[in-house]
This record gives sequence, C-alpha cells and structure tokens, in this order.
Amino acid sequence: MPTSNTAHNSIRTKFSKLDLENVFAIVSMARKGVKPKIFYDFANAINTSEKVLASMLNLSARTISNYHDLNKTLESIQSEHLLKLIALYAKGEQLFGTIDEFNYWLQKPFTASEERPVDWLVTPGGVDLIMAELDRLAHGYAV
Repeated sequence: MPTSNTAHNSIRTKFSKLDLENVFAIVSMARKGVKPKIFYDFANAINTSEKVLASMLNLSARTISNYHDLNKTLESIQSEHLLKLIALYAKGEQLFGTIDEFNYWLQKPFTASEERPVDWLVTPGGVDLIMAELDRLAHGYAV
C-alpha cells in the first residue's frame, strides 16, 4: 500500500511547480501572494492540522478559510513564510526519508535546551535558521 512517503507523493513532487530552490523566486512568488489552496495542500502533505499550520503563519484557520472563500491570496509576508516552510519540509523529507521522521525531529529539543526546532518555525527567519541546521546535518555536522 503506497504511503505519503513514496517518491511520487513527496513534498518536492507535490509542489514541483514552485521554485523552492531559489530565494529570489520565493520572494517574487510571495510578493504576488499565494493561493490558500497551497496552504491546504501543504497542511495535508505534512500531516498537520490547518489550525497548527495557520498559527505558524501567525494567522487563524478562519482567516485562511475567509481568504479561500473570497478567492483572495495570502499577504506577501504569510506567502513568503508558507513558501519557506514548504522548502524546509521538502529538505527535511529528503534528509530524514519521510515527513513523519522529519516531524519527529522537529519535536525533539535541541541539545542542552528545552527549545525544539518546531518552536522556531513561527517566523521566516526561524525557518531560515532551521534550514541552516538541516544543511549542517546533511553535511555531517553535529546539530
């Protein structure tokens, strides 16, 4: 039975139309605004509730729903944040093998700290810091 962990269902594949490797492209897409459908597709892809994902973007699930109902795009700051989260999860899935394993890692406290990587995902800068941690892990450095 295929799972969300198979290559054809990966985050990178599901969001292949988005240029997530290029910061300029992310910012350009964000300035135009991202459709709420991407938010809903992403929440489903990472096995998280709309409420939890919306709170990461400093929005309510109701606000996202209103944007969807009005066929309105997300504001540029939330769009950039969402796109960076998608890029982060794509890298995390690639590095850890599955979204579930990456979600598990996000919940584990940093060494000698009570803070968890997931706690940093509430700002675009925090996403950047966790992305840098994943880069260090990918290159074999201790995190």
